[in-house]
This record gives sequence, structure tokens and C-alpha cells, in this order.
Amino acid sequence: MNRQPLRRILRHAPTYLLWVGLTLATLFPIYWLFVISARTRVEIFAGPKLLQTSIFWENYTRPMDAVFMRHLTNSIIVASCNAILVAILAILATYALSRYDLVGKDNIFFWTITNRMAPPAAFLLPLFLLFTSVFKVGDWSLYDTRIGLILLYCLFNLPFAIWLMKGIMDDIPVELDEACFVDGGTTFTVLTRIIVPLMAPGIAVTAILGWVFAWNEYLFASVLTAFQAGTVTKAMQQFITVTGTNWGQLAAVAVVALLPAAVFVAAVQRYIVTGLTFGAVKQ
Repeated sequence: MNRQPLRRILRHAPTYLLWVGLTLATLFPIYWLFVISARTRVEIFAGPKLLQTSIFWENYTRPMDAVFMRHLTNSIIVASCNAILVAILAILATYALSRYDLVGKDNIFFWTITNRMAPPAAFLLPLFLLFTSVFKVGDWSLYDTRIGLILLYCLFNLPFAIWLMKGIMDDIPVELDEACFVDGGTTFTVLTRIIVPLMAPGIAVTAILGWVFAWNEYLFASVLTAFQAGTVTKAMQQFITVTGTNWGQLAAVAVVALLPAAVFVAAVQRYIVTGLTFGAVKQ
């Protein structure tokens, strides 16, 4: 009887147990969120109980009105546009910083990163004045608009995206660009035929992080939006009132808000794996 597989399993058993424990610890908050969303107010305050055999559907149906759906739609549009715009601008910026001999490009790169070092709360008052007074034409302003949130999130996510993609761009040989130019290609050809395919994993990671950052952001959305452009994170604050917190409906809304993020990450993750393994067997 061949006992080699059994010995191999026993040898790696502590590692398997460790990963199983870390997985359970990571997924337990999500499971507990679903458990809270499935309980009535009496069951929530009755005491801790890990298993839930029934679902109180009113927690899901009651908050799903037209206002919440508008907030959910706003979050999807703002986060998706932000991810696309950040990825495109980061590709162009890192290509310029990596390929062109710009004066003081190291200082430009460092200055770009410093924009992420300040706390977001420090920008609240200047941004509020910009949104309501400076960028205002007649009755229109950036306040409470999707385009305002998209541009704002790009402002804060773009430095991180440039920092993330700069190292990937530097690893792409310049000789590939020169060969394309010799064959009559243009800069646009280099970007679309060489840079983008080779940077596919980095672009996917950048898109994921930019999307998640914009989806989860609450501070700016709560101050710079009112009704039309409010996001799903701002919609959650209506369940926290001076008379108490409706934990069941708040948890249900949080579960619903997790679904688009999970779908987006799962869809883009496939391209990450494809990009990492593509060409692995080529010499």
C-alpha cells in the first residue's frame, strides 16, 4: 500500500489547518452580517446564536424603495466610471514617467504619492467650497452630482494607481516599443498592442482597488451629496437614528451592497489569473 500521499497530507496538515482557520476567520463577519439581517429585532437582542433557521424577509423588502435603488445605482455608476478612468489615466501617466526623459520626473512621482498622505478630512472644507461655489455655473454646480464624485475619487485614487503600475511599466523592456516604432507603429499602437496586454494583471488589480475604494467611500459622499447623487454608503446612515439603530435592516442593506462588489471582483479576478498564467509555458 502506497502511504506516500497519506504522509504528505499529514506533513502539511498544520498548514492546511492554518489556512482553513484564516478562511473561517475572514468569512465569519460576512456570515454574521447575514445572520443579523435574517433576524427580527427581538431575536437580535435575545442573545448570541450562531445558527439561523429562518429569514425575516421584511428586513430586505422594506428598505428596498426607490430612494435606496437610486443610491445603489449611483454607487455602481460612480465606482465603475472611477475604475475605468483611473486605469486609463494611470496607464498614460506611468508610460510618460517610465518612457520619457521628463525634467524632475522623480520629483513628480513623489509629489503624486504625497497626495495620498494627508487625511481626507483635511480636504472636506476646501472641496465643499469648490463644489458649491467655485465650480458653479448658474444653478448648476458639482455638488450632489455623479460627475463630481467620479472626478473627486479619481483625484484620490489616481496617485495610488500610478504608484502601483509604475513598477510594472518599468519591467516592460523599452526594446519592444522601439521595435514597434521601427515597424511603423505609433505611440497609440505601442499602448494598445504592447503595453496594455502585458500590463493586464496590473490593470485588473488597479481597477479592482479603484472600484472598491470608490464603492466603500463614505466621508466625501456624505458631505458632497444630498439626494440625487447619494451613494449606498450614505443610504445606510438612515437606519441610525436618535431613537436607536435598526440593526436588521442595516445588516440587510449591507448584504445587498456586498453583492455588486462581489460580482465585480469575481469577474475581474478571472482576468487577473488569465494575465498571470498567459504565456507561462512559452520560452
